Amino acid sequence: GDICEPDFIKRLFETEKIDIVLHFAAQTHVDLSFWRTLEFTYVNVYGTNVLVAAAHEANVEKFVYVSTDEVYGGSTDEEFDESSPKRPTNPYASSKAAAECSVQSYWERYQFPVVITRSSNVYGPHQYPEKVIPKFISLLQQNRKCCIHGSGLQRRNFLYAADVVEAFLTVLKEGKPGEIYNIGTNFEMSIAQLAKELIHLIKKTSSESEMECWMDYVKDRPTNDLRYPMNSEKMHNLGWKPKVPWKEGIKKTIEWYKENFHNWKNTEKALEPFPVTEPFAQLSGP
Repeated sequence: GDICEPDFIKRLFETEKIDIVLHFAAQTHVDLSFWRTLEFTYVNVYGTNVLVAAAHEANVEKFVYVSTDEVYGGSTDEEFDESSPKRPTNPYASSKAAAECSVQSYWERYQFPVVITRSSNVYGPHQYPEKVIPKFISLLQQNRKCCIHGSGLQRRNFLYAADVVEAFLTVLKEGKPGEIYNIGTNFEMSIAQLAKELIHLIKKTSSESEMECWMDYVKDRPTNDLRYPMNSEKMHNLGWKPKVPWKEGIKKTIEWYKENFHNWKNTEKALEPFPVTEPFAQLSGP
């Protein structure tokens, strides 16, 4: 089913004994959001409204909305905490920020037990190769260059998937209704440095000149925030901290793509520097 289908979602809550909702369903690829703004708004905002309304009607015990650090907008020095204002700079982040407002309103109006999480970039096995880490790994394993937007100096915080799972389990158990939690990591790396790390691990070279041969700088996306530094002390107080070191997580991720990339379907388009996409056709609503 689809979260944008109210009849299906309503029937789901009526027929299944659902007590907790963990809402991950979304369009999430920032690059694509510039070309498919309407689709991102439709799925991320309208779909979330459909789901939270049905969950409220069904009186579920907890509704966790999975948002993103990108709702804060970029920063070069200011560290964001949960009370920082939302200043999204791309259509994906804007849609997530709008959906957050809808979810939060159910707490303000009905005291419906919603919790919002905002996490750093997640990586690990099984991630679709449109995202930067699996994209670079897949390109290098096919003897193709990493395509780097703009200067490559944009920095991102990378959090291993298993650590994020532990964070959500912590939120499900300890998270307080009406609260927002940053799920972040202090591990930060520029996109150019990320490419060099992967080139070193996959192509077995430490030569700066050889590394440059595997890097292809392309035009930047319309907006590309420099950093998303977050303070996650609130999550630490619930008993969660990231545990998987970068070297361990990236090794497991590279190994998985080496063995499993061929199982993905229609991945060639995902490996292009920019999305290859057809215009979005408006889905029929109620």
